[in-house]
Amino acid sequence: MREYSTREPDLAGPQADPADEFLRLACLTYGGDSPARWANAQALLVGRPDLGSDSVHVAAARADGTTLRRLLAADRAKAATEGGPFGWPPLLYLAYARHDPEVTAEAVRDAVCALLEAGADPDAGYLWHGNHPPFTALTGAFGHGESGVTAQPPHPQWEALARALLEGGADPNDAQTLYNRTFDPDDCHLELLFEFGLDDRDELAFQLAWAVAHGMDERVRLLVAHGVDPDTEVGGRYGIARRSAYAAAATSGHPSTAELLERLGASPVLSPEEAVLAAVFTGAAVDPEAVAAAVAARPGLVAWAAELGDRDAVHRAVGLGWDVNRKARIDVPSDQEWETGLHAAAGNGDTGLVRLLLELGADPAVTDTRFRATPAGWAEHFGHDDVAALLGDRSR
Repeated sequence: MREYSTREPDLAGPQADPADEFLRLACLTYGGDSPARWANAQALLVGRPDLGSDSVHVAAARADGTTLRRLLAADRAKAATEGGPFGWPPLLYLAYARHDPEVTAEAVRDAVCALLEAGADPDAGYLWHGNHPPFTALTGAFGHGESGVTAQPPHPQWEALARALLEGGADPNDAQTLYNRTFDPDDCHLELLFEFGLDDRDELAFQLAWAVAHGMDERVRLLVAHGVDPDTEVGGRYGIARRSAYAAAATSGHPSTAELLERLGASPVLSPEEAVLAAVFTGAAVDPEAVAAAVAARPGLVAWAAELGDRDAVHRAVGLGWDVNRKARIDVPSDQEWETGLHAAAGNGDTGLVRLLLELGADPAVTDTRFRATPAGWAEHFGHDDVAALLGDRSR
């Protein structure tokens, strides 16, 4: 069984060793990442262009194939030697380097080739805070993550780097890569991974689940085109009930995505409770006898509708008996009790929806369960001072 480093990156710096300081600043680490750090790494090279000439880890980060070949000719074992401030093998410093936006595809391919020819593992990775799955070289090439593309961008030559790794034997069923790229509708990573054999059914089911819950129709098309069954049952993570992809789309406020799935071959059957949930978003007639069961099955619907900015759905839901103050998750359609619809509207700066929620009885003094913040606090955090002022007045 492959073993991965669990050493935690030291981000405090500065380091005594200039080479380690450069690597500490140059690499995406999923902890304190920012363009300013990478710019500081590049600035270190201006006054010290020969920095790391004897370091296989620095040479890898700089995509310096010439230096890599010289060092590896003397000792091939260096291709897999862990070192530098993060205890990584050289290939990871290459994959996670973000300091040089002008690095060329040719230089990246040459550096990858030099390392793999000397025995580097194309699936090299490390365990972030000891957690599985590993953050591999492929993960580093594709970048992205929960903090967004600005803080966690792909490698400047991500396609050349990822393709070289995949051609060298990297596993396309890379769970952390797939997770990190889930949140952005850009599907270029999936297209490349499919080219090299991506076929993990569980991971693809999660991709479909996210796509239908967030209205990513192009991703739905791509997944089905590569063999994912449009009738796949999704859910099961984050406390989300398992249901068909069609039902998940319809009950998450994306009727057009549900229609797409039907055209692609999915069954359009909904349970009575699911039909009520779907009708909240479409305005269709509901079966009164199924409403109570629908509310019980999805008590946090108002928070999700508020996150979507769907004022009509919010109004319908409250009118049918949903609790306007019930907390739920707003990043996914889950009933885990995180924040209210008023938090969502405030964080999005949607003044009209904030006013509607207040008229419907939303409590401006309630705090969310993660940050212990009021809706006004959310508005302030996201720079919506007018909404914060409105909510502050109401809470007083």
